[in-house]
Amino acid sequence: MEEGTSKSASYSEGTEDPYDACQWDVREGCEVRQILDRIADKWSLLVVALLASRRMRFTELLREVDGVSQRMLTVTLRQLERDGLVERTVYPVVPPRVEYELTSLGVTLHSAVQSLVVWTETHQVEIASARAAYDRAQQALESDHGRTDPAPGAGARRAR
Repeated sequence: MEEGTSKSASYSEGTEDPYDACQWDVREGCEVRQILDRIADKWSLLVVALLASRRMRFTELLREVDGVSQRMLTVTLRQLERDGLVERTVYPVVPPRVEYELTSLGVTLHSAVQSLVVWTETHQVEIASARAAYDRAQQALESDHGRTDPAPGAGARRAR
């Protein structure tokens, strides 16, 4: 084995970093992966961001979360409630009134997400520049070859 090449995706002997990024990506049924999938989806992030400022009714959330269907919002809120991030309060009135708010755990999630938003805002110009450079390089490759990525072996077939 070549010097510096790891034996497997989870091999970490001799590394100083206790964080193993692969731990949540390689094991089937891993709770960490499931939680990351749940909280990182676009509807959950938007709902958490909206509820960070105040308690809201379902119809308010439906109006505020652009593009979400009533069913998807219901599913998202149920999942967030199941994970202990959102609290649902039903008031015994006619018609029934239901409000949602972040739990203390949900507030900590919002703080973590807010850090990611700040990072994105700080680096958005660099990211836009990198995207533009990548797109220019791709366009140059396409114009040089007159096509996009050929299928593997396509060049060999043409040469015959």
